[in-house]
Amino acid sequence: MTARPPEARISPLYRALGDRLFAGVVLVLCLLIIGIVVLIGWQLAANGSRAFAAFGLLGFLGGSTWDPVAHIFGAWPFIVGTLITSVAALVLAFFPALAVAIFAVEYAPRWLGSVLQYALELLASLPSVIYGLWGLLVLAPVLRQIEQAMVGWAVEREADWLVQILGAPIGIGMANAVIVLSVMVIPYAASLAKDSIALVPNTQREAAYGLGATKWEVIRMAVLPYARGGILAGVILGFTRALGETMAVVMVIGNNKNLPFTVFGSATTIPSAIVNEFGEAQGLQLSSLLALGFILFILSGAMNLLAAWIVKRMSVEGRL
Repeated sequence: MTARPPEARISPLYRALGDRLFAGVVLVLCLLIIGIVVLIGWQLAANGSRAFAAFGLLGFLGGSTWDPVAHIFGAWPFIVGTLITSVAALVLAFFPALAVAIFAVEYAPRWLGSVLQYALELLASLPSVIYGLWGLLVLAPVLRQIEQAMVGWAVEREADWLVQILGAPIGIGMANAVIVLSVMVIPYAASLAKDSIALVPNTQREAAYGLGATKWEVIRMAVLPYARGGILAGVILGFTRALGETMAVVMVIGNNKNLPFTVFGSATTIPSAIVNEFGEAQGLQLSSLLALGFILFILSGAMNLLAAWIVKRMSVEGRL
């Protein structure tokens, strides 16, 4: 008995509707994801509209006073604290993340590269409260000694302007939050950079070696330009991770709502403000917190769109 061909065993109903049904399910799931994102943004904007109406969009964004007793709410200190800590953490994490990625792909033996990959995945999967405890119990005492030495040096030389910039040497504040966030950003940026570098065709390296290039010249001229889109996209996605971090920042930043912020002094961010006050907020204060959430939503979405644009723009097939 001869076996029937595979297409003969497929039911006529599946041949008629199978592909259309699958395409329809995929389309519905994609639209569902888009709808959830739009619904989140709409809910935040709608519930925060009372704050925007009370103070005006520019008044709320540029206001520097956050006083629940007087019912005055301005988002500027939270925006400044969020941007400063996130950008500083990104700058601090960029070169270590890139160095780890280059070493794991170009220099390390395969077994060591696997160990590094596992370590990066472990760091990325750690709960943020663990990073907060590390910053609070381990990093803060060390920073306090360093900060006290720097402030003491400035006081001895009567550099009052420098003392005002450095702030109170308590170990908990802006510097602690930046270091903790940079450690949290490194696994994301390094993993994506590692994957981008690993995807560079070997022909790129062989061509550079054939021209007499050294190992570093091969990496600098043949590997990094090819992988630049993925590297920068990973950096920006790590930046969005820093923008939205909550628990670790709350534990180490000091949660000071007043401008100006100092290098070592306490500060605050949008996520830390929301988590600190949301449980007791009512009325206009609750609407202001939801308006802060909408601002953070817009910032995160803009950073993700920027990352997608960079990948497209800076890829090998792109225009740059």
